[in-house]
Amino acid sequence: MQIEIGGRMPDSATETKLGLLERLERGPVICAEGYLFELERRGYLQAGAFVPEVVLERPELVGQLHREFVHAGSDVVEAFTYYAHREKLRLIDKEHLLEQMNRQALAIAKEVADETGALFAGDICNTNVFVGDDESRRAVREMFEEQVAWAVEAGVDFIVGETFSWGEEALIGLEVIRETGLPAVITLAIHQDPDTRDGWTPEDACKRLEDAGADVVGLNCIRGPKTMLPLLEKIRAKVDGYVAALPVPYRTTEEQPSFQSLRDPDCDVIPGEQPFPTALDPFVCNRYELEEFARRARELGVNYFGVCCGAGPHHIRSVAEGLGRTPPASRYSPDMSKHAFLGTDERVKSEYKEYAKKL
Repeated sequence: MQIEIGGRMPDSATETKLGLLERLERGPVICAEGYLFELERRGYLQAGAFVPEVVLERPELVGQLHREFVHAGSDVVEAFTYYAHREKLRLIDKEHLLEQMNRQALAIAKEVADETGALFAGDICNTNVFVGDDESRRAVREMFEEQVAWAVEAGVDFIVGETFSWGEEALIGLEVIRETGLPAVITLAIHQDPDTRDGWTPEDACKRLEDAGADVVGLNCIRGPKTMLPLLEKIRAKVDGYVAALPVPYRTTEEQPSFQSLRDPDCDVIPGEQPFPTALDPFVCNRYELEEFARRARELGVNYFGVCCGAGPHHIRSVAEGLGRTPPASRYSPDMSKHAFLGTDERVKSEYKEYAKKL
């Protein structure tokens, strides 16, 4: 099956081989994230530890999710190596699986990217060991170097460094990626504090990353559409290059700007009284809110799109449609005119249309 690239079918096999920067020159690029939450929801990954053991235990399920995201409009297959790093595996006493887990995740993603014509991306992320001293600097560099090396060996088209709350840690990740000569997408995670943990504003941090050679800079995770958009506007005004926006699909607010800070006063059965990460259902954005986010972010000048933790394929399809695309999944976008009760089609029975007023 051919996959639509950038809202149209590729004209030739050559076109599907365009790299990240060439595709960005032509228009927005969509990269689906959110594998952790989606596979946890499906019962194949444990919340809390959030280590992607599923790539070893059920690789076919990871491959299928990659395919679903591409079908929904993602231009990128991102290897599921988020939190597949040494520190996370140490916490669950499975550090011996580090290389196997990374290589398997990369192999799964490569297979899907090759069959669909999508870009193939490697991924590194926040290490949870960086604290700003020389010892942690050395530790995170070593962690990045081993994961990036495996990604390069797998033949990735570019590498994502994501969910960094420390600007300096992001710079270290960028430096390691830059040494490979591959394009780098670097995104920051902004929590309730509107700055990085180093005290840099998001726009200043992104400018530093751009000046250090990042090809795409921006934000991912933590903040929903409403509380990410104001930050994106400031970033767009500060940087010259490509800007990324990958929010979580949750209704964060000025008072509760991160999805960890959300609270549900109407629910009294949440363990620990904190919805994050397994009781966020009341806060989930509908698909039209993600479509509107994509439109507004595009108007701001954002170039690289996605949805992070909590995303389902329908959210990615909505982002694609918000950008004016019709991915294969758009064949099944809603058409309520055919609904047996609420439909407007003349073939819907008039008695049912009348009864619909009582629904």
